[in-house]
Amino acid sequence: MIRLYGIPNCDSMKKARKWLAAHGVDYEFCNYKKLGVDPALLRQWADKVGWETLLNRRGMMWRKLSQEQRDSINKANALKLMLDTPSIIKRPVLVTEDGHVEVGFSENRYKELFRQ
Repeated sequence: MIRLYGIPNCDSMKKARKWLAAHGVDYEFCNYKKLGVDPALLRQWADKVGWETLLNRRGMMWRKLSQEQRDSINKANALKLMLDTPSIIKRPVLVTEDGHVEVGFSENRYKELFRQ
């Protein structure tokens, strides 16, 4: 089963969901703002794509951090931050049936992934 992780009101999420629906790709939507993120799953994503890729440094939650927090970010405290505040995870996180993890929405990448 393909899973799409994120929050429903995000523009990137809306684009990804619209693209998947338009191309007939069945997926399960996982709202990690509402449900949280499993720590083991987050570590698995970080191992595959890197914690830096997962951390959304452009969003409001990043801007709310103190300069000291931003300056001292590392893997351990970034993962803790993402578990405590899932909306700081870059969206969407798409996990394919074979376990590939794709972070962010790119129409070209989705075309490659789903051979469209």
